[in-house]
Amino acid sequence: MTKKLLLIDGNSIAFKAFYALYNSLERFTNSSGLHTSAIFGFNRMLDKVLAAEKPTDVLVAFDAGKTTFRTKMFSDYKGNRAKTPTELSEQFPFIRELVKARGIKSYELADYEADDIIGTLAREAENKGDYQVVIVTGDRDLTQLTSDKTTVQVSKKGVTELETYTPEHVKEKLGVTPSQIIDIKGLMGDNSDNYPGVEKVGEKTAMKLIGQFGSIENIYQQIDDVSGKKLKEHLLADKDKAERGKTLATIKRDAPITISLNDLSYQGDDLDALTDFYERMGFKSFLANLGVESTQADKIESISYQTLTAKNAADLNQFKDEVTFYLEMSDENYHTADLCGFVLGRNDKWYVTNNIDLLNSEPVKSLLTSDVIKKNVFDAKRTYVGLNRVGITLANVDFDMLLVSYLLNTTNNSNDVGTVAKLHGFSNIKTDEEVYGKGAKRSIDPESPVFFDHIVHKAKAIDALHDEMFKQLDDHNQTDLYRNIEIKIAFVLAKMEIAGIKVNPETLEQMGSKFKERLAEIEQTIFNEAGEEFNIGSPKQLGQILFEKMNLPVLKKTKTGYSTSVDVLEKLAPDAQIVQNVLNYRQISKLQSTYIDGLLKVIHKDDSKVHTRYLQTLTQTGRLSSVDPNLQNIPVRSEEGRLIRQAFVPSHDDWLIWSSDYSQIELRVLASITGDANMQEAFREGEDVHATTARRIFGLSSNTEVTGDLRRQAKAVNFGIVYGISDYGLANNTGISRKQAHQFITRYFEEYPGVKKYMDDIVKFAKDNGYVETIAHRRRYLPDIHSRNFNLRSFAERTAMNTPIQGSAADIIKIAMINMDQALAGLKTRMLLQVHDELIFEVPGDELETVKNLIPKVMDSAIKLHVPLKVESHYGKTWYDAK
Repeated sequence: MTKKLLLIDGNSIAFKAFYALYNSLERFTNSSGLHTSAIFGFNRMLDKVLAAEKPTDVLVAFDAGKTTFRTKMFSDYKGNRAKTPTELSEQFPFIRELVKARGIKSYELADYEADDIIGTLAREAENKGDYQVVIVTGDRDLTQLTSDKTTVQVSKKGVTELETYTPEHVKEKLGVTPSQIIDIKGLMGDNSDNYPGVEKVGEKTAMKLIGQFGSIENIYQQIDDVSGKKLKEHLLADKDKAERGKTLATIKRDAPITISLNDLSYQGDDLDALTDFYERMGFKSFLANLGVESTQADKIESISYQTLTAKNAADLNQFKDEVTFYLEMSDENYHTADLCGFVLGRNDKWYVTNNIDLLNSEPVKSLLTSDVIKKNVFDAKRTYVGLNRVGITLANVDFDMLLVSYLLNTTNNSNDVGTVAKLHGFSNIKTDEEVYGKGAKRSIDPESPVFFDHIVHKAKAIDALHDEMFKQLDDHNQTDLYRNIEIKIAFVLAKMEIAGIKVNPETLEQMGSKFKERLAEIEQTIFNEAGEEFNIGSPKQLGQILFEKMNLPVLKKTKTGYSTSVDVLEKLAPDAQIVQNVLNYRQISKLQSTYIDGLLKVIHKDDSKVHTRYLQTLTQTGRLSSVDPNLQNIPVRSEEGRLIRQAFVPSHDDWLIWSSDYSQIELRVLASITGDANMQEAFREGEDVHATTARRIFGLSSNTEVTGDLRRQAKAVNFGIVYGISDYGLANNTGISRKQAHQFITRYFEEYPGVKKYMDDIVKFAKDNGYVETIAHRRRYLPDIHSRNFNLRSFAERTAMNTPIQGSAADIIKIAMINMDQALAGLKTRMLLQVHDELIFEVPGDELETVKNLIPKVMDSAIKLHVPLKVESHYGKTWYDAK
């Protein structure tokens, strides 16, 4: 009978599992705080491969350490590899424990890599003659082991989607035989393993040479037959590198292993050990696959609670120091949603009701408004606004589960308690979708036990995760960020949302009438230019007019036809007036639908105001977002867009709208963080930094006047550098050649060397640690920073450069808002809006002189940088007049 040997590359699969699940819903910790994503992914791979292959013998091979015979041969071998993140390294002992519980042998050998163990055992099995060999790995290097008896399965996406390599597939995909892979790698080197090949020889040239000569040895034996003088010179100069590279790339097939095929018999899972392991890891789904229900999981029916009534409300007086509170609403828009029910309690004492009137009963109200008793909630801002609607001012929130989860990892920001709780190991809780249905409001009968069970379970999750999540926050050095910025700004934002901003509907209606007239005029002009009427809003019809009837050049096609996207039309517009008119039509049409009609729909009938919601946990950088309606996105580039701000007015006739805007805050943060002396000097001297940059990169003297065009190009470089812009991107943005753009960037780094050093250092930090952080220790994880996919890795590197800058700017304006809220105490002036780097206020006429000094002073002193902050302020009867 033919046996089947399954050999698994333990390290590469663990790495793939870790990074594949790093930002997904499966990235969670168990009840002890152990990260379990790699363990979880590794086990999913085992489940799939064991079921598919049904092996008789199995081994998981691990690397024994960083020092091997290859590092002795070449000290820089794999020397560029980043330090393994602690979140992954802590999981390796448990992966080994998992492998043992699955009834699988694991093995490692000092001075050798897992590849060598696998290569040696695969050869032993092939020589036996009665084995089929299957190798599972995340590293394509092992495809050199492919033969008529050995297949190599390489993970493509995550760890469960595998690509099977046979000798035929290797030839088809790589253009060489399996044995020639090492010759290719010897010639071209390997960036991942950090060894050089022959200068100027890439994959294409290497494949051509091996295709012609068959091996590195044959190339040098027939060196006179190599075409190309330069190529021949490089081959001769780097012969040692080519030969060494081939040796480094060659997997050992005779490693001195101390195990044999007889030790690898696969008997299946040790159910007792595996059940215990799954319990400790919190792997509920894997337990279910074993037919075992978790003994650790909280049963919904096991959480006892009492229905809160007026009669037993006095029982709440038992909560002297701390209480967990959860308020259920019918949907996410807490300004208008129905209040459905609430829970109060701690540990094993829970009180729940759907009687919203009880919020204003004396024991409940006293508890929620107490400055002494700490409150634990999910989404403090949402809870504050919801309670404010019934006349209660929530005070002394200690733990906001949503905010803490977001700070620990900015992708763990679901508005659903169940989803967030599962991410942090509280597995036995249902999401709202599971209880209420997909997209449904919280419309289940509020008197149903299911409703009570669900919201009590939410409160229980908040309570149970309090200590562990705070511990993780402390481990991340983010406790100050939470306590001094995020939880405080939540209440500042809540008060701003409640205050709202007055919008004059008559102004919007008048503007809307003018827009309709303008749209009709542009529409008729377009029809005249086209020679026929058509639906301007239809990409298909517009494409037919522009590219078939008018024969404009086709720049891009989509699956459904011609592309009429904005970027395409903007390139065509200078040479075709009809295209410019289409762009004008689209712009005004969007203003009409989104901002005129959209704002008219959300003006509250009672106070003539709009009450936006600020999303505090949406962005990866910490910047705030505005929704329902989005007041941060009102256009400023076109005059028609800016005019919409005329409708935003103070709530009293004799008051004014005041705007204060940080000037070039991201560049000031860049100058401060990088320590670049030249950039810092420009800001300290109060220079126009874009003009200064123009003089530097264009080699102009200090007294030379900078033209508007040169300043514009310098500005594009200044801001582009922050985002890791390429010469291609800069050329595309400014209209200059790619060669010029490359020269500008090179010159920029020569003039601002501190910026270049910062960019190099921050990318290295990201590779070593897996994340970057702001001046306030706000983290952003970058799972693609080690990706072999160039585009993914490059994006992660650009993100690493930009996030500390943009995120620190977000930290600063949040600090300014917190300080501003305190500074305005006792004044009638109110902070109404935050629009990126701008704060909007309404100011009584008699307080104007006070705020002229107060607001800029508070914003200027929000944080101490190595360069001064600068605030520009304006005021007027409308928001438009204040700009």
